[in-house]
Amino acid sequence: MSDIKVAVLGAAGRMGTQACAAVEAADGLELVARLDHGDTISRDTLAGADVAVDFTVPGVTEANVHAVLDAGAHVVVGTTGWDDDSRARVAAHLAELSPRGTGGRGALGVLIAPNFGLSAVLAMTFAAKAARYFESAEVIELHHPNKVDAPSGTARHTAAAIATARAEAGLGPSPDATETGWEARGADVDGVRVHAVRLRGLVAHEEILFGNEGEQLIIRQDSFDRASFMPGVLLAIRSVVSRPGLTVGLEHVLDLS
Repeated sequence: MSDIKVAVLGAAGRMGTQACAAVEAADGLELVARLDHGDTISRDTLAGADVAVDFTVPGVTEANVHAVLDAGAHVVVGTTGWDDDSRARVAAHLAELSPRGTGGRGALGVLIAPNFGLSAVLAMTFAAKAARYFESAEVIELHHPNKVDAPSGTARHTAAAIATARAEAGLGPSPDATETGWEARGADVDGVRVHAVRLRGLVAHEEILFGNEGEQLIIRQDSFDRASFMPGVLLAIRSVVSRPGLTVGLEHVLDLS
């Protein structure tokens, strides 16, 4: 089977640079294009890529995905800033394009991963499984100060999964007697409080806190170097070519859902 041809969007950025190096070093993958700010996305600039990996910024990532789809390639997205509406637009675009396929590899696919770190994906999965057993749940995410969005996509994804599990278990809101100073209680993500820390020296970290009367469970994940994300990126690239439609979360590729 021929190598999967890969283009990287945001190739000059921190994650994009690492992704380019990882693809070049990986068996079965070929880096065919590096695109960055100001570059047009088209069939020509993607240079025949089967998969484009987006590590740009929240303000342009959705437009990039639509452009890549129109150019006939699959997409792996590592940029955060997605919400239900933007994901729905991508799903609708994929449905429109599905009869066209991608040159013999099957219908187009988009994989949006809030986090490529295997430890982070496992932490999110464990949290969703634990959520139904605890009265209280909160999330703390800690990142470097150059991150442009808060809360992080990982924290939002974690909180949403916790909220879904709590609702399915028939749990009500976490107990909270706060009457004033709500701004100190963090963001409300589907009823789960999420707190964002931005601190020099950090990379990407998350704590998920659960509590019952007399007991506490803390799930913590730490990413100390962006190199830790690359195995997940490579897995996503190899998987998306056989996953038509929209996939949100690397846990589905790892069969952890």
